[in-house]
Amino acid sequence: MRIGIDLGGTKIEGITLADGGAITHRHRVETPKSYDATIEAIAGVVRGLEEAAGERGTIGIGIPGTVVAATGLVKNSNSVCLNGQPLHRDLEARLGRPVRLMNDANCFALSEAADGAAAGAAIVFGVILGTGVGGGVVVEGKALIGANQISGEWGHNPLPWPSIEEIPGPPCYCGKRGCIETWLSGPGLVHDHAAVTGRELTTRAIVAAAAAGDADARATMARYHDRLARGLASVINIVDPDVVVLGGGMSNIAGLAEAASAGLPRWVFSNTVATRVVPNVHGDSSGVRGAAWLWPLGWRAA
Repeated sequence: MRIGIDLGGTKIEGITLADGGAITHRHRVETPKSYDATIEAIAGVVRGLEEAAGERGTIGIGIPGTVVAATGLVKNSNSVCLNGQPLHRDLEARLGRPVRLMNDANCFALSEAADGAAAGAAIVFGVILGTGVGGGVVVEGKALIGANQISGEWGHNPLPWPSIEEIPGPPCYCGKRGCIETWLSGPGLVHDHAAVTGRELTTRAIVAAAAAGDADARATMARYHDRLARGLASVINIVDPDVVVLGGGMSNIAGLAEAASAGLPRWVFSNTVATRVVPNVHGDSSGVRGAAWLWPLGWRAA
């Protein structure tokens, strides 16, 4: 049995995955604010899943950020309590077995490339648009990790082709300003709407108001669509993927993939744009399914 865990900024989701890819059990809890409590919460999710399944499983975990191979410490996590911590070592000690960790966006991209929206595509860019912004690149079924373990981390590049009004951009937790994440994350949308209108609404409220015809909300969503197209175009100009799959909470916005696709021709360095931008197939469970697949078929936890 394979267990997948998705360690998110607001929730920890765990599943058990059958060999054919079906989810057989699921358990979710809120993500604690402290590092030690996060370790315990993950252990609790694993315990609950194994009690429900009646057997012990392998454990794969998708995390925000990545583990530095040389030190074993987490870096680049927007869940900042994880940064600088030996998460891999501490989880293996707490759970009493080997654990495999991978960036959550890589897990998402693996899942969608395997049997999701990008099944059969040679090069896939998986996008996370949620509390933070991340990405993962899959080539011929394998996730690219990179020499610095940051392949696909487009969220911490500057917003491409910025207007005067977009410079220097909002401050980012990484210490820079104007990162793509500060514009395209859920909090980024909230901040942009408040900065322009003086009204702080939730992402859900902004989207609903735009759908109802509110002029300010429609303008906010138009800016978001344009920025998403610019951000994706810069990736397409370098990686040239067959498919871009949108994931994360913001990907649930109706028409988002179509709006991003419509904006690409202005920015992509090509007279045609063959790259497809599509919503994910497996929804919020895509990343956690990819985490479960970090262990090969047939491997059993001792």
